[in-house]
Amino acid sequence: MTTHTAQPTAVQWLVVAPEYAGQRIDNFLRTQLKGAPKTLIYRILRTGEVRVNKGRIKPEYRLQAGDSIRLPPLRLAEPDEAVPVAQALLQRLEAAILYEDKGLLVLNKPAGIAVHGGSGLSFGVIEAMRQLRPEASELELVHRLDRDTSGLLMIAKRRSVLRHLHQALRSEGGVDKRYMALVRGHWDSSKKQISAPLLKNTLRSGERMVEVNPEGKEALTLFKVLRRFGNFATLIEASPITGRTHQIRVHARQAGHPIGGDSKYGDEQFTQTLRDLGGKRLFLHAFSLKIPLPDGQLLQLEAEPDEIWKHTVEKLGA
Repeated sequence: MTTHTAQPTAVQWLVVAPEYAGQRIDNFLRTQLKGAPKTLIYRILRTGEVRVNKGRIKPEYRLQAGDSIRLPPLRLAEPDEAVPVAQALLQRLEAAILYEDKGLLVLNKPAGIAVHGGSGLSFGVIEAMRQLRPEASELELVHRLDRDTSGLLMIAKRRSVLRHLHQALRSEGGVDKRYMALVRGHWDSSKKQISAPLLKNTLRSGERMVEVNPEGKEALTLFKVLRRFGNFATLIEASPITGRTHQIRVHARQAGHPIGGDSKYGDEQFTQTLRDLGGKRLFLHAFSLKIPLPDGQLLQLEAEPDEIWKHTVEKLGA
């Protein structure tokens, strides 16, 4: 295989087109700088090498039409250095697609697959989907799911649809996302919501952890009991009203009922019991989605969890 040494780019100047207005600068740069690792993007933002209208900005800055962006010289991977995604995974993801039209694709993401490359991973769902749909040049994730969480994941095929869905996600009652979780212990039916601010921390190892902290961002999750397994476990429905990182996982632990199989926020003994039953996964699954399409129609989808989940729940109920 021929290897290429990427040459540094020159300073670039970009003017933000109206269709990118409202997008965060970090997400914008990830689409513009193909092949650039996330760590590089956040470093050049943090050090002020990226300027918007000649000033420094934070990664969460939302672009406005007409903004002038200065990008420093960068050494990026050549386009032909992209790692091809294994055929077996491509087939698995193709089979997982539950809905597709000209502007949107929704799949039932398997547990254990990251939504995008980075942090030592050469590819994720979005890179695989770009390989599966090479003609869709504007393919972007609408939202994210944790690597070990399974379920409904939206991918926009057009910028206009991405913008429409981002607006719907930000507006109250715009998108209805519901998850199933298997948690430790007897969840009291009267415990219908957890409101606790969440703060992100990055450990020395680079691992991202989230904790309940008064200085964090407001976070609200609604909960409903679906099924009980004595006092050992409860199957619950969780509806995140806000969209914070690891929100359901941290709120479940805050309620005293950590999610099974959660290596970051879970209970080792509970997780081990589930593993002994064959449940080697995180028991969090995005099973229901209601979204307003740009044409005014309401799209409603449901996704079944995998066989590992089903067999474990069957054994618990036996």
